[in-house]
Amino acid sequence: MDIGTALGGISAAFGLASSAGLNAYIPLLFVALAARFPAGDPLLHLAEPYNLLGSWWAIALIAVLLVVEITVDKIPAVDTINDGIQTFVRPTAGALLFAANANVITEISPILALFAGLLLAGGVHATKATVRPAVTATTVGTGNWLASTLEDLAAAFISVLSLLIPVVMGLLLVLLFAYIIRRVVRRRRRRVAYRSSIRRDSR
Repeated sequence: MDIGTALGGISAAFGLASSAGLNAYIPLLFVALAARFPAGDPLLHLAEPYNLLGSWWAIALIAVLLVVEITVDKIPAVDTINDGIQTFVRPTAGALLFAANANVITEISPILALFAGLLLAGGVHATKATVRPAVTATTVGTGNWLASTLEDLAAAFISVLSLLIPVVMGLLLVLLFAYIIRRVVRRRRRRVAYRSSIRRDSR
């Protein structure tokens, strides 16, 4: 396997697993369809047993679950319950999507691949689950449908880009994670500085 193919496979795996943290079924459906079409030469060749994703029954099941997910995730209060359920579904989907990539699974231990996907999807899901209650509180629930729609569009965009132009998606994810880490570090420094100033004033 050449370096370009390996890099593309890893980038695709990272992108698909990350998008599963927003909506588990969108990247699963895209991967399932890519593993099925075109009929003669599918876009994505999955290693066993992950090639089962390309079966008609798997595609139908994922499509039904996606419709349910898209619907309930836009209803205030119900979306909170759904996020609780998805705490187990999204990381699992992320692990499956990461490991299902044939280019990665042949070079990386299946256990390591599953664990990496689990962490990626779980991290994105945790961020979403933290932000959504704030959106509900500040908009009295009226902003939930918009937030959910944007998340679905982001998941679809990341999934498509990960399958068609994986290297570009990989670079975008690296920049995004770097930005998030930078913001978190800055906030922590501000909190430390603020606490230090309070202690000085109290003296």
